[in-house]
Amino acid sequence: MTKILEIQSYRKPYTVRFESNALSALADELKPGDVLLVDHNVHELYREALGPVLANHRVIQIEAAEERKSYDGVRPILLELIENGFKKNHRLVAIGGGITQDVTAFMASILYRGVEWIFLPTNLLSQCDSCIGSKTSINFDNYKNQIGGFYPPRLILSDPAFLETLEDQEIRSGLGEMAHYYLVEGDEAFSRYEANVEEALKRGPALHNLIHESLAIKKRMIELDEFDEGPRNVFNFGHSFGHAIEGYTHYGIPHGLAVSFGMDIANAQSARLGLIPESLRQRVRDTLQKVWCKVDFPEIDLETYINILRKDKKNMDDAVRVILTRGLGDMFVDKIEVDEEFVETLKSCFEAYRSGK
Repeated sequence: MTKILEIQSYRKPYTVRFESNALSALADELKPGDVLLVDHNVHELYREALGPVLANHRVIQIEAAEERKSYDGVRPILLELIENGFKKNHRLVAIGGGITQDVTAFMASILYRGVEWIFLPTNLLSQCDSCIGSKTSINFDNYKNQIGGFYPPRLILSDPAFLETLEDQEIRSGLGEMAHYYLVEGDEAFSRYEANVEEALKRGPALHNLIHESLAIKKRMIELDEFDEGPRNVFNFGHSFGHAIEGYTHYGIPHGLAVSFGMDIANAQSARLGLIPESLRQRVRDTLQKVWCKVDFPEIDLETYINILRKDKKNMDDAVRVILTRGLGDMFVDKIEVDEEFVETLKSCFEAYRSGK
């Protein structure tokens, strides 16, 4: 039986359908004029299975690289759509991960002042997190997700079968991203993540259950604050520090893994400020370490890293605006001074990641 999750949105409700054969379901949904934007790697891996779905529709393959998420990256796609007769009543269909989603959502939001789009997420990050929430983002220069808006798809078709071909690092990245929902939800939820994360790394039912619960947690918050104007800000826990790691490494550390390090940094700063006991920081680190344990963390120049951190789009003045925590389920926005103690805590974290401790 197909599971369904319906999300209320400012435009209209949209649906996540958890399918055992999403490609067949997508084939039933397609209409004349729809254009499919397909991650090149997904196209190659699933060429035979995709064949019947793609046969009667225009297909544009997308290289899933961060460089594609830019004005220069989307311009040729927009030009191809317009020159080949794409109309206001036609739809864009994204098949791929987060980059394919971001590119498609951004273009759908601006093309003819908005066209419908459908999403079939094929990696863990997009299945457990980004597929809902309405956000569209492209990068600007080296700064991640600086330009965009809110524009949800009409339908999301999620199929765990696509996870079977992912590399181990992609599974770890997805689980790293997923962790922040369980930390924000509270002790009971995080205890379930804590108990299941090792089994989820093997894929299978434990992972599928975490995906569904992760989206259910996110659904409740985005229906309360779709535009990130207040309560939903807590879902940025770990992201400011994590985005700066991504920027510093030029995305050499994948998003979800960077966020997992970012959550540990946020916990370390919270512990330094006396907001949480060191024992809680260590408990969460022990769990996150199961996710990031295979990352070869680079040596980081603190001054350069802090300069990148200061460019985060959530900052509103000279102080760094981050999400800190008073405990599981008690995250809050705070402005934190970049003083000597702040820098020393960062340094200690980075040294621990490099040594594997």
